[in-house]
Amino acid sequence: MCDQSCIEFANKILKSEDVRGKSVIEVGAYDINGSLRSMVEALEPLSYKGVDIAMGPGVDEVSNAEDLVKHYGAEQFDLLICTEVVEHVQDWRTVISNLKNVLKPHGILLLTTRSKGFPYHSAPADYWRYQISDMEIIFSDFSIEVLEKDPDQPGVFIKARKPENFQEKDLTDHLLYSIVKHKKLITINDEEVNQIDRYWNEIELAVRRKLSILLPESTKRFVKKKILRIL
Repeated sequence: MCDQSCIEFANKILKSEDVRGKSVIEVGAYDINGSLRSMVEALEPLSYKGVDIAMGPGVDEVSNAEDLVKHYGAEQFDLLICTEVVEHVQDWRTVISNLKNVLKPHGILLLTTRSKGFPYHSAPADYWRYQISDMEIIFSDFSIEVLEKDPDQPGVFIKARKPENFQEKDLTDHLLYSIVKHKKLITINDEEVNQIDRYWNEIELAVRRKLSILLPESTKRFVKKKILRIL
């Protein structure tokens, strides 16, 4: 997933020498509303592997972000792209750790995600919001080359490089803003996740019931096909 501002950021900060002849992995590669793949492949990487939790457009292999090192091994890739993913993972620390450790020394991480103020969007779930200050702490064990806000909507973009003598930062006590609980938390438990899922299911059901009363049949079919399927 990658919208226009994400594409423009990557086009601005990715240099030819970052990509040409390098091994690239894209984590969260399922192309729903845009992708960096064609732009990156035009810079002639040695290889490009798109991974996600399900097969689909842009996906070469299925792998959970929590299992990247287990799946591929440590220090395997020169460039890691991860756009609009880490807000959707419940265990963000494990995912971030895998993103860091699957990269080779001097490898580059390009990551985009959402910040506080961006609405809840389940795809398939939504948990966290990251600020500039969070990224400064989370990637303090990397060399941050570019860190900026999304110019169009609440979000943050980062390009960071893994050092030769990488020592991973302990993020156990770092508080992150939860879109589920609307406050900073260490973690979110399964019951809290289930509560928010039930909440949104109830909203969708209420909308369906109201529309079934108010709308003519032709409009109902359009709404069901074009609108309710994305809620």
